[in-house]
Amino acid sequence: MPKVTVHRKAHFNAAHRLFHPDWSDEKNFEVFGKCSNPNYHGHNYELIVSLTGEIDKQTGYVYDLGKLKDLIKVEVEDVLDHKNLNIEVEEFKNVNPTVENISVVIYNKLRVSIPENLDLEVTLYETPRNYVTYRGN
Repeated sequence: MPKVTVHRKAHFNAAHRLFHPDWSDEKNFEVFGKCSNPNYHGHNYELIVSLTGEIDKQTGYVYDLGKLKDLIKVEVEDVLDHKNLNIEVEEFKNVNPTVENISVVIYNKLRVSIPENLDLEVTLYETPRNYVTYRGN
Protein backbone atom coordinates (compact mmCIF):
# COMPACT_ATOMS: atom_id res chain seq x y z
CA MET A 1 0.00 0.00 0.00
CA PRO A 2 1.29 3.49 -0.76
CA LYS A 3 2.10 5.89 2.05
CA VAL A 4 0.24 9.18 1.98
CA THR A 5 0.48 12.28 4.16
CA VAL A 6 -2.71 13.96 5.37
CA HIS A 7 -2.74 17.41 6.90
CA ARG A 8 -5.05 19.31 9.24
CA LYS A 9 -4.73 23.06 9.82
CA ALA A 10 -5.68 24.81 13.04
CA HIS A 11 -5.27 28.24 14.58
CA PHE A 12 -4.79 29.70 18.03
CA ASN A 13 -3.84 33.05 19.56
CA ALA A 14 -1.49 33.28 22.51
CA ALA A 15 0.68 35.76 24.36
CA HIS A 16 4.17 35.09 25.65
CA ARG A 17 7.43 36.62 26.73
CA LEU A 18 10.77 35.20 25.68
CA PHE A 19 13.31 35.67 28.43
CA HIS A 20 15.89 33.95 30.57
CA PRO A 21 15.13 34.57 34.26
CA ASP A 22 18.81 34.83 35.22
CA TRP A 23 19.46 37.64 32.74
CA SER A 24 18.84 41.37 33.08
CA ASP A 25 16.11 43.03 31.02
CA GLU A 26 18.90 44.53 28.89
CA LYS A 27 20.47 41.14 28.18
CA ASN A 28 17.04 39.62 27.42
CA PHE A 29 16.29 42.47 25.00
CA GLU A 30 19.70 41.99 23.39
CA VAL A 31 18.99 38.29 22.77
CA PHE A 32 15.20 38.20 22.22
CA GLY A 33 14.46 41.75 21.02
CA LYS A 34 10.87 42.94 21.31
CA CYS A 35 9.81 39.39 22.15
CA SER A 36 11.27 39.97 25.63
CA ASN A 37 8.72 42.70 26.44
CA PRO A 38 7.99 42.37 30.20
CA ASN A 39 4.32 43.11 29.40
CA TYR A 40 4.20 40.19 26.93
CA HIS A 41 3.09 40.23 23.30
CA GLY A 42 0.95 37.94 21.17
CA HIS A 43 0.86 35.93 17.97
CA ASN A 44 -1.76 34.41 15.73
CA TYR A 45 -0.30 30.91 15.45
CA GLU A 46 -1.09 28.70 12.47
CA LEU A 47 -0.66 24.97 13.04
CA ILE A 48 -0.42 22.17 10.50
CA VAL A 49 -0.53 18.62 11.84
CA SER A 50 0.61 16.00 9.32
CA LEU A 51 0.20 12.23 9.55
CA THR A 52 1.93 9.84 7.17
CA GLY A 53 0.98 6.22 6.77
CA GLU A 54 -0.61 3.58 4.61
CA ILE A 55 -4.14 4.00 3.33
CA ASP A 56 -6.56 1.73 5.19
CA LYS A 57 -8.14 -0.70 2.72
CA GLN A 58 -11.54 -0.58 4.41
CA THR A 59 -11.93 3.17 5.04
CA GLY A 60 -9.67 4.65 2.38
CA TYR A 61 -8.22 6.89 5.11
CA VAL A 62 -4.72 7.28 6.47
CA TYR A 63 -6.46 8.72 9.55
CA ASP A 64 -9.93 10.12 10.09
CA LEU A 65 -9.45 13.89 9.78
CA GLY A 66 -12.59 14.49 11.86
CA LYS A 67 -10.93 12.64 14.74
CA LEU A 68 -7.75 14.62 14.18
CA LYS A 69 -9.74 17.89 14.23
CA ASP A 70 -11.30 16.91 17.58
CA LEU A 71 -7.92 15.85 19.01
CA ILE A 72 -6.30 19.15 18.02
CA LYS A 73 -9.20 21.09 19.57
CA VAL A 74 -8.90 19.29 22.92
CA GLU A 75 -5.10 18.99 23.17
CA VAL A 76 -4.01 22.24 21.52
CA GLU A 77 -6.69 24.85 20.97
CA ASP A 78 -8.49 24.43 24.30
CA VAL A 79 -5.13 24.47 26.14
CA LEU A 80 -3.31 27.28 24.31
CA ASP A 81 -5.86 29.56 22.66
CA HIS A 82 -6.17 33.04 24.19
CA LYS A 83 -3.72 32.15 26.94
CA ASN A 84 -0.60 33.76 28.30
CA LEU A 85 1.74 30.82 27.77
CA ASN A 86 4.23 31.84 30.47
CA ILE A 87 1.57 32.21 33.14
CA GLU A 88 -1.37 29.97 32.22
CA VAL A 89 0.15 26.90 30.56
CA GLU A 90 1.91 24.44 32.87
CA GLU A 91 4.41 23.23 30.24
CA PHE A 92 5.86 26.75 29.98
CA LYS A 93 6.17 27.60 33.67
CA ASN A 94 9.90 26.74 33.43
CA VAL A 95 10.40 26.51 29.65
CA ASN A 96 10.87 29.52 27.39
CA PRO A 97 7.81 29.52 25.07
CA THR A 98 9.71 29.87 21.80
CA VAL A 99 8.00 28.61 18.67
CA GLU A 100 10.45 25.69 18.79
CA ASN A 101 9.42 24.70 22.31
CA ILE A 102 5.72 25.23 21.58
CA SER A 103 5.94 22.84 18.61
CA VAL A 104 7.55 20.15 20.80
CA VAL A 105 4.83 20.53 23.44
CA ILE A 106 2.12 20.22 20.78
CA TYR A 107 3.80 17.17 19.26
CA ASN A 108 4.05 15.44 22.65
CA LYS A 109 0.41 16.19 23.46
CA LEU A 110 -0.76 14.71 20.14
CA ARG A 111 1.67 11.79 19.91
CA VAL A 112 0.08 9.90 22.82
CA SER A 113 -3.22 9.66 20.91
CA ILE A 114 -1.91 9.02 17.39
CA PRO A 115 -1.32 5.36 16.44
CA GLU A 116 2.38 4.46 16.43
CA ASN A 117 2.23 3.22 12.83
CA LEU A 118 1.66 6.81 11.69
CA ASP A 119 4.45 9.36 11.43
CA LEU A 120 3.52 12.66 13.07
CA GLU A 121 4.85 16.06 12.03
CA VAL A 122 3.94 19.43 13.53
CA THR A 123 4.50 22.66 11.60
CA LEU A 124 3.87 25.81 13.59
CA TYR A 125 3.80 29.30 12.11
CA GLU A 126 4.47 32.07 14.61
CA THR A 127 4.27 34.64 11.81
CA PRO A 128 3.83 34.16 8.06
CA ARG A 129 7.64 34.29 7.75
CA ASN A 130 8.74 32.47 10.93
CA TYR A 131 7.81 28.84 11.40
CA VAL A 132 9.23 25.52 12.56
CA THR A 133 8.66 21.86 11.88
CA TYR A 134 9.07 19.10 14.47
CA ARG A 135 8.98 15.37 13.69
CA GLY A 136 9.92 13.93 17.06
CA ASN A 137 13.25 12.45 18.08
